[in-house]
Amino acid sequence: MSSSKPVTAKPSDKPRRKICVLGSRNVGKSSLVVQFVEGVFVDSYYPTIETTFTKSIKYKGAEYECDILDTAGQDEYSLINSKHAIGIHGYMLVFSLASRASFEMVATVHDKLLAYHGLEALPVVVIGQKSDIVQQRVVEREEAEQMSKELNASYVEVSAAANENVSKAFESMLAEIESRNVPPSGEGGSQGKCVLQ
Repeated sequence: MSSSKPVTAKPSDKPRRKICVLGSRNVGKSSLVVQFVEGVFVDSYYPTIETTFTKSIKYKGAEYECDILDTAGQDEYSLINSKHAIGIHGYMLVFSLASRASFEMVATVHDKLLAYHGLEALPVVVIGQKSDIVQQRVVEREEAEQMSKELNASYVEVSAAANENVSKAFESMLAEIESRNVPPSGEGGSQGKCVLQ
């Protein structure tokens, strides 16, 4: 009689990072994430409640397992949810290049994140989405780059519809996370903590 051992899934040896995608409603957050993860463009708008996707990203020769949290749209009255903060390594703040209001919302969301975490800086990439709709563009690249610089963030323009710079956006996010080498919010590390001796 042979004995059998239960088969357990081997945990991934890849480092794991959690990315949160935030921004106003209808700016293309879900289209961006789905294009990156599944390689398809979702044209119709269905308000997202919250979905997490997983994909491997290669950075400096190493594979990272990335959990990408696609959130519902934010507005000036939205509060930062603990799910959008605890355990998150980096933030992608998305706006539509065809919407000035969504562009202005980026700074508001960024300020709320800093206040929630009690930090002066976080790993952030600002994403100008819908670069393919040139005629409807109301936010110029220089203006978006300037704001990103003020927020101490990287800036990438993308088109989920044309699959332009989509991978670059997520690779930039991972680069921001790794260059700062910050432990995720609410886990480990001594940032923001008092040590008494």
